[in-house]
Amino acid sequence: MKNYTITVNGNVYDVTVEEGASTGAVAAPVKKAAPKAAPAAAPAAVPKASGAAGSVRVEAGAAGKVFKLDTKVGDTVKKGDAVVTIEAMKMEIPVVAPQDGTVASIEVNVGDAIEAGALLATLN
Repeated sequence: MKNYTITVNGNVYDVTVEEGASTGAVAAPVKKAAPKAAPAAAPAAVPKASGAAGSVRVEAGAAGKVFKLDTKVGDTVKKGDAVVTIEAMKMEIPVVAPQDGTVASIEVNVGDAIEAGALLATLN
């Protein structure tokens, strides 16, 4: 029997793996340990609008990494225009404007790791 500590999306789990008798290695039922504190990441520089953020939120639909900023603060966008492109599972996924507006702020940088639902930008 072997014990391992595994970190998934910042959550730390302790798991035990034991060898099966005749079918090879078989994972034992996973017991979720109390989450341990993950190391805090240093805040990255984030480009912002000079004024307050807009009232319309543009959020990530999936976890991934920011691949490209398709707009910049002050750009006018139409509903369906790509605002930010994220990369998830080797696919480029455009995150589009939910309505017509002007980009008020970009809340991420290229290369940032993001979770589903993360705020990427705001529109006015």
